[in-house]
Amino acid sequence: MNKLAIAFLGLGLSIGVPLFADEKSDNLIYDATRRRLAGDPDVKGGALEVEVKDGVVTLKGIVRTDQAKAKAEKLTLKVKGAKKVVNELRVSPYGS
Repeated sequence: MNKLAIAFLGLGLSIGVPLFADEKSDNLIYDATRRRLAGDPDVKGGALEVEVKDGVVTLKGIVRTDQAKAKAEKLTLKVKGAKKVVNELRVSPYGS
């Protein structure tokens, strides 16, 4: 019975590892994206929403210019592991 339990544990770990690895990668992408956007003087992205799923980064929120919207996307694409950016940022010169 111990061999059976070990076999199931091994199977569970082998299935679970990629899921955890993807989640870890998404978390690293999220953190790097947040730092880049918040630290950029043009984007001023501290209040922007960032979501990451399987390396696809979705940006939401309001920026003041079209240039800031484009730069946020460009900065995000430079993040290691980011495969694609879904840019849902809105432009409003008055903020939120």
